[in-house]
Amino acid sequence: MAGYIVYWPQDRVKELQKAGDTGPVKVVLGSIHARMPSIASVKVGDVIFPVTLIKKQLYVMARLPVEHREPAFDYCIRELGGEYGALIPEGVALEWDGGGNYHYWGYRGKHYYRPEDLPEGVKVIPLSEQVPKPHLKHQEPFNCCSQWAAWGDHGSSILPRPVPPELVPDLRFGHPKSKEKALILDKNGGILAMSLQSTRRMSPETLEVFQGLFAGE
Repeated sequence: MAGYIVYWPQDRVKELQKAGDTGPVKVVLGSIHARMPSIASVKVGDVIFPVTLIKKQLYVMARLPVEHREPAFDYCIRELGGEYGALIPEGVALEWDGGGNYHYWGYRGKHYYRPEDLPEGVKVIPLSEQVPKPHLKHQEPFNCCSQWAAWGDHGSSILPRPVPPELVPDLRFGHPKSKEKALILDKNGGILAMSLQSTRRMSPETLEVFQGLFAGE
């Protein structure tokens, strides 16, 4: 089992708070953009910890043991009832109402204006299957081009858990051990966001620290 951190920017955290979304956390999504970084390295059996910064101090928002991993598009269509900007997989097209005329969006943003223009063998997701479903706010991608969804049924509540400041300098991220690095701190000991804006694997010792924040939950 490996542990990973993913960064939730403060505007994302505030969206969840405004929506009253306190979990339990069901999914973590990754995109091809730095704002919602890739989770392609995460595997079933790993644990993801979404983190954020509040006044340059590190807070862990949730803990999600990964029980399933699949394309974000498949997850969003099934669990949310729409694609929510997720990348459309190869061999799939999404039906879309273009002002009374049905159009289709496919792999890599390819646009088809007529059914006969679709490549042979493409699976069409009709509008009748794109019906919004009840879900929690954190299940929606907060950036376009979502690629992967890591999800499970045993996630924690979503709330800020502070990492004791005295432990922060000893936290290490990277794999293998020869590539482990500390977080980047300013002269006052505050964490710089640039050191969190990618999915980072924890050292075993750092994973123990994070697991300890959820003891008893």
